[in-house]
Amino acid sequence: MKKISLSICCILFGANLFAQILAPVKWSYAAKKLKEKKEAVLFFKATIGDGWHIYSVNQKEGGPVRTSFVFPPSTRYRLVGKITEPRPVTKFEQAFAINVNYFERSVVFRQKILLRKGGTPVKGKVHFMVCNDEKCLPPQDVEFNIPLNKL
Repeated sequence: MKKISLSICCILFGANLFAQILAPVKWSYAAKKLKEKKEAVLFFKATIGDGWHIYSVNQKEGGPVRTSFVFPPSTRYRLVGKITEPRPVTKFEQAFAINVNYFERSVVFRQKILLRKGGTPVKGKVHFMVCNDEKCLPPQDVEFNIPLNKL
């Protein structure tokens, strides 16, 4: 019985370590009200593990999966413009035979919104793919929920 319990613990512990290795991107979110009280900026920060990278929202077709954000329609706010990002690293990638635009270590994406009714959270999801020099993980969707009631 002890051998079975020890085996189960080893399997679960090993699976936990494996899952941590294959989750190299952590997301955090914030919002800040602008001087114009009816506007705010949403911040989406990706902290990326060493050796890994995610792709620009402006990545061209025919290459890796670009990072994208989905905001369900809402009567409480309106998106103003498109997601913005800092300047990505650009490099020719043999695997895709094109230049790819990506971010390493961390990146903050921003989305400006016009508030129509206060106090509502902004919900949605971010879709992205993470790669290193040896492999890419399947694209992922991560849901976000950014409270605006403290603005």
